[in-house]
Amino acid sequence: MKKGSRWILIVTVLLVTACSGANHKDGPANEKKALLEGMERALKQGMLDVWYPLAVDSVHGGFLSDFNYRWEPDGKQDKMIVTQARHLWTCSKAAGFYPAEVAYKDYALHGFKFLKEVMWDKEFGGFYNLVNQQGAVKTDGQGQIMKNAYGNAFGIYGLAAYHKLSGDQEALNLARQAFQWLEQHSYDPLHQGYFQFLQQDGTPFVDGYGKVPPKDQNSSIHLLEAFTELYQVWPDDTLRNRLHSLLVIVRDTITTPKGYMNLFFNRDWAPLSYRDSTEDVRTANFNLDHVSFGHDVETAFLLMEASEILGIEDDEKTLMKGKIMVDHALANGWDVKVGGLYDAGYYYKGAGELTVIKDTKVWWAQAEMLNTLLIMAGLYPEDEALYFEKFKSQWDYTQTYLIDPEHGGWYWGGLDKEPEWKQGAKGQIWKGNYHTVRSMMNCIRNLKAQHE
Repeated sequence: MKKGSRWILIVTVLLVTACSGANHKDGPANEKKALLEGMERALKQGMLDVWYPLAVDSVHGGFLSDFNYRWEPDGKQDKMIVTQARHLWTCSKAAGFYPAEVAYKDYALHGFKFLKEVMWDKEFGGFYNLVNQQGAVKTDGQGQIMKNAYGNAFGIYGLAAYHKLSGDQEALNLARQAFQWLEQHSYDPLHQGYFQFLQQDGTPFVDGYGKVPPKDQNSSIHLLEAFTELYQVWPDDTLRNRLHSLLVIVRDTITTPKGYMNLFFNRDWAPLSYRDSTEDVRTANFNLDHVSFGHDVETAFLLMEASEILGIEDDEKTLMKGKIMVDHALANGWDVKVGGLYDAGYYYKGAGELTVIKDTKVWWAQAEMLNTLLIMAGLYPEDEALYFEKFKSQWDYTQTYLIDPEHGGWYWGGLDKEPEWKQGAKGQIWKGNYHTVRSMMNCIRNLKAQHE
């Protein structure tokens, strides 16, 4: 069986069973057809057609970052490696998804050139974190030119996808260089995993930077994601070992038995926690210590994807951990009234139950929830969690509170909780389109395969 196809096949076969008992006035076949057509419109007309070619910076290269709610360029237009690489990945995948529309391949080539010519440090190697619109490197708040594992992971991710599309050997060579740069500078041979923060010359901050510890779940899961993409076009032994090591670290160390991830870690993977601190201290350190439901459901998918690409047969341990993660998010972070996934919770010391401490609903988490729920619906069609019913509820929520029917694109957060986002920015360096595009593409493939 072709690599990467097993999960889709399982979902395709079993989702038919999940849908067969659906109580819908037009029947399950028409219900699935309506879901498919709605998602296809949301992907093409509501997302890709809005972003491109508008975001293509034909003057300075790369992609524009800042857009207001009417999709007018509005802001500094700084260019971060994460956003630029995600656009490269999105355009590469869109070119494969819509092969008749050759413009996406042109946009991907445009993005590749920017990564190669501007974002890559030709003296020390590695990708710069941030440049201005014209391409001049920007420093952090303390005047340092910083690099990080997270940004370099996305550089690899975009380059691997572009090479897979185009066969461009230069793109693969640069992805390999970036991987080797991480190996030389960021990889921790003592405790495994990767240091997040690095100086321009690659020297890692092994004890962290500022008040932030040296390792974290977010860079780890996206390194896992990037290495999964790269391994499909470069089946290198060292890469395979690192990918498998990350899978085990994320699954067994970062993720707790309850099914949520700790966020930050010391070098030896001891988790950071403020449970023994005062409420003021916990609040001040919210970003370092909470339960992020969106990251949990996204990681459930990334773990299963990595296991599949590695060719691990009958990987029940990874599959069950993914299910535990999704079930934990549903049990603790799901809005049972209108749908949608809350942003954050916390296990206070001495409390057996989780407390939701941030009930807003950021766009990217809702997109990841759609993708993972549909996968779970196929794997467990008769589970008491009712994944397919939750998927339909999540899609209803997305259409009602997240997709802008007038201007296109997605709001930053669900309007049921934050109506002010109706006139909020549609794009900035931390809000691109890869979460939404990936989710829509995966869901469309899974739904469409049932009709073929």
